[in-house]
Order: sequence, then structure tokens, then C-alpha cells
Amino acid sequence: MTKPKNEYLNREISWLHFNDRVLQESADKDVPLIERLRFLGIFSNNLDEFFKVRYATVKRIVDAGKSGKSVLGGETAKDLLEEITKNVIQLQSKSGRVLKQIERELATEQIFIIDETQVGEDQADFVKDYFLQNVNPELITIILNNLAEFPTLKDTAAYLAVRMVLHQDAKIKFTDSGIQYALIEIPKRLDRFVVLPEKDGKNYIMMVDDVIRFSMNQIFTMFEYKDISAHMIKITRDAELDMDNDLSKSFIEKISSSVEHRKISDPVRFVYDKGIKMNTLRFLRSKMKIEETDSVIPGGRYHNRRDYMGFPSLGRADLQYKRIQPLLVKNFDLNASIIGQVALRDYMIYTPYQNYSYVINFLKEAALDPQVKKIKLTVYRLANNSQVAAALINAAKNGKEVTVQIELQARFDEQANIKYANQFQEEGIKLIFGIPGLKVHTKVCFIEREEENGIKRYGFISTGNFNESTAKIYTDYTLFTAHDAILKEVNKIFDFFEVPYKINKYKHLIVSPHYTKNVFIKLIDNEIANALVGKEAFIKIKMNSFTSYKMVDKLYEASRAGVKVQLIIRGICCLIPGVTGMSENIEAISVVDKFLEHPRVFIFGNEGNPKIYISSADWMTRNLDYRVEVGCPIYNDEIKQEILDTFEISWNDNIKARVFSAKHDNAYKDDSLPKSRSQFALYDYYLKKAES
Repeated sequence: MTKPKNEYLNREISWLHFNDRVLQESADKDVPLIERLRFLGIFSNNLDEFFKVRYATVKRIVDAGKSGKSVLGGETAKDLLEEITKNVIQLQSKSGRVLKQIERELATEQIFIIDETQVGEDQADFVKDYFLQNVNPELITIILNNLAEFPTLKDTAAYLAVRMVLHQDAKIKFTDSGIQYALIEIPKRLDRFVVLPEKDGKNYIMMVDDVIRFSMNQIFTMFEYKDISAHMIKITRDAELDMDNDLSKSFIEKISSSVEHRKISDPVRFVYDKGIKMNTLRFLRSKMKIEETDSVIPGGRYHNRRDYMGFPSLGRADLQYKRIQPLLVKNFDLNASIIGQVALRDYMIYTPYQNYSYVINFLKEAALDPQVKKIKLTVYRLANNSQVAAALINAAKNGKEVTVQIELQARFDEQANIKYANQFQEEGIKLIFGIPGLKVHTKVCFIEREEENGIKRYGFISTGNFNESTAKIYTDYTLFTAHDAILKEVNKIFDFFEVPYKINKYKHLIVSPHYTKNVFIKLIDNEIANALVGKEAFIKIKMNSFTSYKMVDKLYEASRAGVKVQLIIRGICCLIPGVTGMSENIEAISVVDKFLEHPRVFIFGNEGNPKIYISSADWMTRNLDYRVEVGCPIYNDEIKQEILDTFEISWNDNIKARVFSAKHDNAYKDDSLPKSRSQFALYDYYLKKAES
């Protein structure tokens, strides 16, 4: 393969390739129809977050008058913004075509999404009543022409831009031009989809946008117009947190203030219905001060397609994925003492294939056990009405010494974590807010229990958040252990949170920001040394994202030495595999399917005795250098084999795996092996283990 112009793929462009893989799922006719709509919602939600964070960061570089070449992989920030906008316009257009195709297929299933022009006489009364009872009380309508100051639009909220052409002899005129503009905000708390009464075995659904369009005469009764139109617009604002330096404020107050400031931060994207009249568009852009450097994206009739994630099921189980029943772990009894079983050996669960209740039951048991004296846990994202939080509060009420390190800067979960932090404080739980300049992303739990022979330590280490809601849809490993040396090192991490100037040494754990990069480099060097003397050498890695150029270069070095490298990367991958003289010994795939692939696993051949780690850290600069992360070795031979097996099952996927290459075309993996869909195969693997 010809060597590409650059040795790295830009991370923002690679992220757009990942979101295109999500969009592929919505176009895949083998995916159940309603699930395809939900993938379309995920695609849109991803894009919103991309503009809030990544696009906003690049725009800040441009606004600061810098090129950004050193951090953007050789491309200037200005050129990158243009490339992003071009890519997004293409993706938006593609998503519109996919949506139209899905709607045609829904019609064959007797499910019809109708607009305001298609409401039948027998449906009109229902729509009018629904508007009056449910929609109208929630609407915020603003007449624009004579406002001294244009209203501040909410981030990613949907607005209908209304244009009224008034009768020449209208009694009430607010404008000399005879054109009246207005904005209608569609509140997020309204259901986006309105299910109309079923008729003749047919289901009818209206977007709430069209319910509003249908009811324009009820909103603007005072205006005498001869023509009225409404087109959707939305803006996306910069979501970076700008922290102030006021020493009189607590950390919680600073985070709260920064989150609040997001509401008025600079816009970075303006999306509009391409059917809007140009004079209306010019009026809006002028009033909103949308600059040429902002990303202006023509879209379809409906924005905020993320709402498709909540598309109604309509009782059609045949058009959705079959729900799996989470499995039990062989010889790990949910109805017996979890702590007692972990005292005897290590156990691992792989959610959602296996039951997350092991985590909840472990914490509930620790909260009640009179011999448990201390519980320590890191929190990054919790579920709404979290059972994890409830167990910690219960432990505190039972006199345990409970310590929670809570990350207040977990992006888009800041407000939820502030709420939990206040709740924990009220219940007497000791809180640690982390270390200035470092996010705490590690996922660990530690308990101390007084036993006959002294203090005994137990805990678990995970690749994912302690969140029972996402555990149903995110794949993650969680290791339960009573390995004393490992758990003493977990406790050292909590010591580091409180005394960050003291850098601890670790024999077992791989800890960021001090050791992760160097330890992994040494492990790669060991494989390189083995390859150079003719020994078998391999590296197998599964991650969410891979953007560290230093680690990319190290794998290129390994490839040139003859080390066989297999990468399973769900999202961003800046490494370009399969290039002669650079990466010909590296293969990389991405699996996007029913569940979100989330674990981080690192396997090194080590002359036939593989070294295996699970971790909270991707190989991204932020995870290696600017976060507290933990990688944990797997010592139990049965669990090591399980991780090797599950990696191979994922690697052999040739239905939902896409191949990374210099073509960047998201081509599906195609080989001569029997067809294998890894997420389904993994469930079968664990089912056989449970039944054996």
C-alpha cells in the first residue's frame, strides 16, 4: 500500500469517520427498523457533542490567531474547520437520505410519519386538542422585528423560525415591510413524537414540530397574515468549561458557574432548514451575529434528530432488538455473600452479557456488614436514582467511613455530579474533588473489613462507569478481587487524591499520569526485542480511541520490527495500518453494533505467557498525561483465558466489523471465515460457560 501523505489521521476527521459508522447502522437493513431510527438519533447526538467540544476547541485556536499544526497532526486549524464543515454537510445529507428510506420502510409496516398537510379530517380534532392540552402551555413565542436585542438561543434547542406576510390592510402592523418574524422554542420536555389514534391497523405519528405548524392560526390569532411559514433552526454553543480564579469560591461553585456560562457561550454551529427563504436566513444570521468562521450547515426539515433515540416502540417487538437476559457468572452466586466468594478467588463480569447486580450486591453487602469499616469509590458518571449512590449513603448511615472521589468535570454530567456531591455531603460521606489540572477517570472500589486475622481488603476495578443504566448497553469488564497487593495500591491512589505532591510507586497497577505511558512503552519494547531475535511477538489491544502520536509511533516501530499488532478501536484512530514500511504488521478494526463497545484491554505476547491488563485509559494524550487512570493486571489463569477468548471473538467479527485503512472508507471486514457477529457470539460464549 502506498504510504499516505501524513503518518497520522487527524483526530477530528477520524471521529467523523466513526460517526459515519454509526450512520451505517441506521442504513443497515439487517438492523431492526425502529433500532435504525435510534441509531440515527445517536448519530445526531454525537454530532451535537462533537461541535460543542471538538469543533469548539479548533475554533478557539483559529480565534486566537494560531495555526495549531503541532496539535492537529500537521493540518492548520483554519483548513481543518473547512474540512470538518465539508464532511458534516455530506454526512447530514446522507442522514437525510437514510431517514427518507427508513420512513418508506416504516410505511410498509403500516407505520406512517405524517406532517401537518397530511392530517385527515378524522385526526384533526385529536391534533387540535393535543396542541391545546399538551403543547401550547409549554411554548415560548417571541416576536422579533422590533426587539432591541435578539434573544439568547439555548444550546441545541430546536426553534421554529416563523415568517408571516401580513395583509396590506391588516389592522395591526409591527413592521413597515409587511413581513413579521417570530421564534417558537420547542421545549425539550415535550415528547417529540405524538402518536395519533390507530386507524384500520395503521399507526400514525406526528413530530411535535408539525403539530405546532398545524396550529399556527391558534398561536398567531392577532395577526392578519396571508401567508405563514415555519422552518427549524438551532445553534450549538462552545461547551468548554472556563474556570474563574476567584479564591473565595468553592470548587463546586466554580464548576456550577462554568456550567451556567455555557448557556451564553459563543455559537460554533448554526443549522437551518434548507427550505427557508434567503431573506429570512439573512435576517436571522444578522440578528444572531453568526460569523463566516462559524459552521453554517444546511439541513432538512427537522433538526435535533437525537430525539429519534426515543422513538416510540408502538408495541412492535419485531422491529426492535430482542432484549437479552443478563447471565450469571459460573460459580459466582448472586444470592450468597459476594465478599465471601471474592475472598476465595478473583471473579470477572462482562456486562451487559453478564449481570451488573454483582456490583450492586457487593456494595449493598458492604454497607450492611458490621465487619466492613471503610469503603472508598471513584465516581465519574452515575445513573439517575443511582443504586450505587444509595448503597454508599446506606453505608454512611451504618457508621462506615465512606470516601467518594467524585469528578465534577465529567463532561455533560457536571450538574448531575454536583447534585450527588451535595447529597453525599449531607449524608456525612467524605468527598474528594480530585487534583487541579487532572481529571479523575479511574473506576475503582476499595473496602476494608476487620476479620479474625486482621484487616482484609476487597474491591473491584472496572473499565466502565459505576452506572447500572449504561451497564445495560455498554460493554465493560469488572474485576472483583481480594488480591492484597493490588488493593493496597488501589488505596495508594486515594492517598494520591489527598496528597498529590507525593508520587507513589506501583508494582502491579499501571497508573496515569505518572506511569501509564512509560509502562506500556516498556511492554511494547519487550515485544520488539522478542521479534528481533525471531521469537513470537504480538500485541492485541481493544480501546475506545487511539490519538496519542507517541504511542502511534511506538506501534509503528513495533510493526517495523515484525511484531504482529491487532487493534480493535471503536472510535477515533489516528494510526494508519497496513502501510508498507510503516505499519504493514498492524491490522485494525472497529465494531459498531447493538451495544456500545467500551472496554480497554491490553494483551502482550511475553514469550508465550501473555501479560494482560484491563484499564480505564485509552491511548489518548489526555488519558496518559492529564488524567488519573488505572490499569490492572489479570493474574487468574481462567480469567486471562476468558479475555483472550473474548478478544478473538471480537476480532473474528465479519458482520459488524469495519476495517481501518489508508482509504478511510469504513469498508466492512470481508474474509473467508464463517459469518460471525461478535456481540451475539459473545452472549452465546457466556451462555455456554454458565450452563457448563
